[in-house]
Amino acid sequence: MNFETFVFYFLAAILLFAALRVITVRNPVHAALFLVLAFFTAAGIWLLLDAEFLAITLVLVYVGAVMVLFLFVVMMLDINLARLREGFWDYLPLAATVAVLLVLEMVVVLGGRHFGADRYPTPMPHGVDYSNTRELGRVLYTDYVYPFEIAAVILLVAIVAAIALTMRRRKTTKYQDPARQIRVKRSQRVRLISMPPEKPDEADAGREN
Repeated sequence: MNFETFVFYFLAAILLFAALRVITVRNPVHAALFLVLAFFTAAGIWLLLDAEFLAITLVLVYVGAVMVLFLFVVMMLDINLARLREGFWDYLPLAATVAVLLVLEMVVVLGGRHFGADRYPTPMPHGVDYSNTRELGRVLYTDYVYPFEIAAVILLVAIVAAIALTMRRRKTTKYQDPARQIRVKRSQRVRLISMPPEKPDEADAGREN
């Protein structure tokens, strides 16, 4: 066993431990932190596979943005843990079925030599000047440029639709109109009212005396 294989099994063991703790720990904040550990470990495994761009993207996007949002939401909301665990056993058969399917898929992929997958050529080792990011960009913007543009348009439509759904006017909500605020005049901002002074009652005057 060489050093690279040892590092792979070491990171894989940490990844399995972190993934199990995500679904077994009681505190949701601890579960989110274990998920951060799982993301970091998966990024390390991707670095071993010469996929440095995906590893950096996983750390920057998921750990740096998504998990910060998860932690913020979990710590700000008052989550009823007892209510969340009420339907745990109801979803256990479905979860077990999905887990078995995932294990079978991993066995087929990792044990490819027993299923005739060894007929595919082994990829050649890359040179020193090889850049995974450059190759990914070249393939993405040449061979898959049209699917990439279609995906970008779909994401843009989804963003616009989400903004339109959240910004629709409701009758019970008060809105500010910046145009009306700018057009307002000085006489409309402050109004001076002349009121005569109040005279105290006779009873109050006698009481004061």
